[in-house]
Amino acid sequence: MTAPALLAIEDLSRSFGALRALNGVSLAVGRHERRAIIGPNGAGKTTLFNVITGDLAPSAGRVVFEGAAITALPRHQIARRGISRSFQRTNVFPRLSVLENLRLAAAATGRGSYDMLGSVSRLAAPLARAREVAEAVGLVERLAEPAGRLSYGEQRQLEVGIALATGPKLLLLDEPTAGMSPEETARMTRLLMALPREITLLIIEHDMDVVFSLADQISVLHHGEVLTEGAPDSVRADPRVYEVYLGTGDE
Repeated sequence: MTAPALLAIEDLSRSFGALRALNGVSLAVGRHERRAIIGPNGAGKTTLFNVITGDLAPSAGRVVFEGAAITALPRHQIARRGISRSFQRTNVFPRLSVLENLRLAAAATGRGSYDMLGSVSRLAAPLARAREVAEAVGLVERLAEPAGRLSYGEQRQLEVGIALATGPKLLLLDEPTAGMSPEETARMTRLLMALPREITLLIIEHDMDVVFSLADQISVLHHGEVLTEGAPDSVRADPRVYEVYLGTGDE
């Protein structure tokens, strides 16, 4: 018997006036899976993420997580169920240290534990989680550094760390290597490959080397619809994918 999907997208649509950014998208992501979402610019990839996380309401269809519909929930409730994400642009607190950024994210998993003005040392569990995550994302030597002083690549690492610090079951990453140098991209790829399989990964990425290194399954969006999906080798061999995306140079 096939295990139920951790995340199920069912006939999802989202319109912006006359523009239909998503048009009946359906896909299922299994537990522990690493799924890449690829497609040309404007295919609806980030819109899909925004609907999953509650930043946008769908025009039709629904999102199911762990067997329960979450479509109508506010985004903070969706996050508390175990869905975390990063964004195309860095989204850190630049004046706070790396440790404080991670500590606040770790504290967000418990009610009443933010303590924005209190001493970091007062919150032992979030602090321990912050140090653990810093080790995982390669920033343990930078804990005291203000986030705004990190290099661009390090800020992207920190953003992944912030998402991880919440203890997600499902991690959504929106172009985590965008704007990175080849060296920074390689470091981020190694970081993501080392993530525990207990965390299900859904990633939007234009760098096909990153995609084919990480993904178990790939879904291709085109004009707001699922063009095809499957294992990396089958997607790479599909002439339709090559025509609309891989052959365009938009990688």
